[in-house]
This record gives sequence, structure tokens and C-alpha cells, in this order.
Amino acid sequence: GRSSSGLTPKCLPRRTSSRPRSWTKGGLITYYVLFFIHVATRRVHVAGLTPTPDAAWMAQIARNVSMADDGFLKPGLYLLRDRDSKFTEQFDEILKAAGVKPVKLPARSPNLNAHAERWVLSVKSECLSKVILFGEASLCRALSEFDAHYPVERPHQGKGNVILFPLTTSEVARDGPIRCRERLGGLLRYYHREAG
Repeated sequence: GRSSSGLTPKCLPRRTSSRPRSWTKGGLITYYVLFFIHVATRRVHVAGLTPTPDAAWMAQIARNVSMADDGFLKPGLYLLRDRDSKFTEQFDEILKAAGVKPVKLPARSPNLNAHAERWVLSVKSECLSKVILFGEASLCRALSEFDAHYPVERPHQGKGNVILFPLTTSEVARDGPIRCRERLGGLLRYYHREAG
């Protein structure tokens, strides 16, 4: 399997609106969100967010995601990443020590990291651009709700016309009322048929 990583924003125009922003006591703060996508399963793992992604923060995230028992990245995986300067040599060395091979993508090649680019576009257009965030906690909540919604409830093609993470493994109900489930106060919606 392969894993893909992205630091938002990457390969996006440098506009103020291209990054998640949150109102705090100190004013409007821009946050950077570091996430990983397992390409084979499309599982997304939001590893962390910070207003100041420095080398120490990136090294700690690398240690967290490559932990033997609890880490998202397992030995033998490839980590496809862009050339952002926030991915330091120390970040790569920590991953290599854990058995994960970082692969630096060529410059200006967003199509090689299409799954990460699509997730950034989806989370921004379907969620973050439609809410006013107050503090880091509200951004964390919005991201975790979208993370739960994205692979399971969001209507999309799936992989090979098969939904990767169906809600139930039993036979799909063919009759019964259609119900709407909501997240984030109705911003994210999912329709399903209840068993008759």
C-alpha cells in the first residue's frame, strides 16, 4: 500500500482565503493542517494543526504517526509528499527509522498527489468555507466531523464502483423510509434507507 501526505495549503494560490482561519481572542489566526491519506483505502488521518508549523512540531508529528502500535504509517509504506520546506530532513529521517520510505514528488506536479489535493478541495468547499470558526477547538471539531463523513457518508463513486466503507455489512434495505442524518448542524448531510 501507499500513503500520501499533504500539508495544507500546498500547490494552491497564496491567498488569505486558501487556508483554514479561526477567530480567537488575539484576532484572526491562520492554521496549517497536516494530514495523511492511505491511498489504497482512502482513509484520512488528520495528524495535527498549528498556526506555526516549525521543525520541532513536524518532527513530533513524524514520531506520532510512525509509532509502532498506534501510528498511522506502518513499516514498508511509501510516503508521497510535496516539496514544501516544512518537510525537513529530520522529518524524513524519523520516518525512515520507522521503516517508512519518504518519496519527494517533482516540483509543480499536483496530479501525482491527486488524492491529497482532492481531500483539500473537498474539506474546504464542503465544510470549512461554510462555517465561521472560533478557536482551535471549533476547527478540530469541524475537521473530525468531516473526517467521519468523508469516507462513509459522503456520496461518491468509491473505488471500482464499490463503496470502501459501507455503514453496514448486511444486505442493503430496499424498502422503508428514507432518513437524513446530519453533521455540523446540517452542513454535512447523508441520506439512507432504514430497514423496513
